[in-house]
Amino acid sequence: MSVDQRYFDDGRVLRPTWRAYALHLGLLLATFCTATIAGVLFPFGPIVTLPGQETDPQTASQWIDFLFSLPTRYVVLIGGAIEKMAADPVYLTYGLKFSLSLIFILFCHEMGHYIACRIYKVDATLPFFIPTPPLVGPAGTFGAFIKIMSPLPSRKAIFDIGVAGPIAGFFALIPIAIAEISTMQTISPQQAAVLAGNLTFSDPLLLKMIGAANGIDLSFGIGNPFYFAAWVGLLVTALNLIPSGQLDGGHALYAVLGERVHFWTGRIAFLAMATLSIIGWFVYGSPSGFLIAVLLGIMMRIKHPKPWDETPLDGKRKLVAALVLVIFVLCFVPFPLKLS
Repeated sequence: MSVDQRYFDDGRVLRPTWRAYALHLGLLLATFCTATIAGVLFPFGPIVTLPGQETDPQTASQWIDFLFSLPTRYVVLIGGAIEKMAADPVYLTYGLKFSLSLIFILFCHEMGHYIACRIYKVDATLPFFIPTPPLVGPAGTFGAFIKIMSPLPSRKAIFDIGVAGPIAGFFALIPIAIAEISTMQTISPQQAAVLAGNLTFSDPLLLKMIGAANGIDLSFGIGNPFYFAAWVGLLVTALNLIPSGQLDGGHALYAVLGERVHFWTGRIAFLAMATLSIIGWFVYGSPSGFLIAVLLGIMMRIKHPKPWDETPLDGKRKLVAALVLVIFVLCFVPFPLKLS
């Protein structure tokens, strides 16, 4: 495994140097900025259209002009969003509610992994946040990750490190999901029919349950920044818990059922997601499933490392594995986005 010298200040012990701290802090601040801007832009925020794009291009020449003008339109759009946030506290507050909530969920997820690594004396980096230009990565980020720098000693360690992240992230997003329901505005079915747009977010089971407990039908709710942050957090948790490759769900499955089951489950997950992607495209016009299928296609080709100790898991961890399965069911939706 490659060695990141930013983390070795004494040649032996993995300990972040000031350069490593500066790198992680810089990535975190960059992600905070891009996620805040993304929070006020479509599909999460109130700023919807590109400048000058009141109507969709129709003819070939209009499409050509539109494509060539995209870089300029994008810069104007981002600049306009920043200007609105600087001039109007309502926009800034909206964006901050989204970005801080989302970063909190991602941070808790990765620190779950990091703390578990420290418990097992497994060398790991601090979380790397991945900022993306708003709209390129719709939420302004592709998430976060830690890099494990030493072998995993046992199946028990693989399991605990693998599930610590999604469990921590899941419980971190519950208060945000509750805040979403408590601040959500609802409209009548007639108003919903008028305001219905081309893009619909599918509500995971957890959000539906919280809504039902508060007497709110999310079908008639107006999305707010807490809703979108919780929704993205649930999607990230669900994707990580798919039992494939070195995703968190893949680690858990390997630890519970072993290498052979892990090998075949990854391929079954890919085929299932590829099938759902095709169904989602024809039924809902949504291409989002193809991105997940591509991710699983890559993951199933990555061989899972073998630990030194192959002792099977105890009964307590098998019960935790059942809890993780429940979390996956509460988070997963087969068609996250629907286009009508």
